[in-house]
Amino acid sequence: MLEPSIDSLQEKISSKYTLVTISARRARELQSESKPLVEHPKSLKSVGVALEEIKNDKLFIKETK
Repeated sequence: MLEPSIDSLQEKISSKYTLVTISARRARELQSESKPLVEHPKSLKSVGVALEEIKNDKLFIKETK
């Protein structure tokens, strides 16, 4: 099971496309020696860490109109 769940992540970022794009971009940053924004991430993989950052409001997008 994916943790955090897609439902809890869509409360933070409503668009699945945006969620995938942001988490993939952040995962690439994490792979290139960037430090995680959350302390003691549960996931060992960079995409999982990026999703945890979104869930914990450490990573977000600024929506403009």
